[in-house]
Amino acid sequence: MLRNILISGLLLATFGVVGTGLVAFVFDGTAERIAANEEAMMLQSLHEILQDTPYDNEILEDAINLSDELLGGSGLRAYRAWLEDEPQAVVFSVVAPGGYSGPIRMLVGIDAAGEVTGVRVVAHRETPGLGDDIEVQRSDWILDFNGRSLANLAYEAWAVRRDGGVFDQFTGATITARAVVTAVRDALVYFESHRDDVFAREPREEEEQPLE
Repeated sequence: MLRNILISGLLLATFGVVGTGLVAFVFDGTAERIAANEEAMMLQSLHEILQDTPYDNEILEDAINLSDELLGGSGLRAYRAWLEDEPQAVVFSVVAPGGYSGPIRMLVGIDAAGEVTGVRVVAHRETPGLGDDIEVQRSDWILDFNGRSLANLAYEAWAVRRDGGVFDQFTGATITARAVVTAVRDALVYFESHRDDVFAREPREEEEQPLE
């Protein structure tokens, strides 16, 4: 009887180890697929935002970390586009905190001259059928930012029409449109003040000189 108990215990332990290993294997595989899908979606969004901007670097690999209230807080990224080592544009990850149903996460592209190259919403919880017109798949409203800058549109005009600005609001979702407009404007303000920092290259290590 003791022998049977020992055998049963060993079998249970073996099944437990195998089961745990299988779960870990599946989890690792799923996590890798999720990460790969997220990277592919990010790259697609960056290409859409920079479709008229030539660049020759691996943009996902040339990103810097940023933290600033104008961009929506901390833990944000800036993806930099270069052509023959000259700065062409930057795409900021931005959080608009004033959404109707919570923060709105976006990507805002700005070229080296300070003009918007494109804007895409990547995550939000706005009301379906109302606030989700900020998505490019549902409406071309988000394309109205293209080509605009603080130089060709006064700061005060960066607002929805109800607030005296030039951007349309959505019927029943003015708060959503207002949050996005404000976030894009603030990204431009940040870029104008931090352009040199955004495009700063890491200092190269000096080559060792041969001993004489």
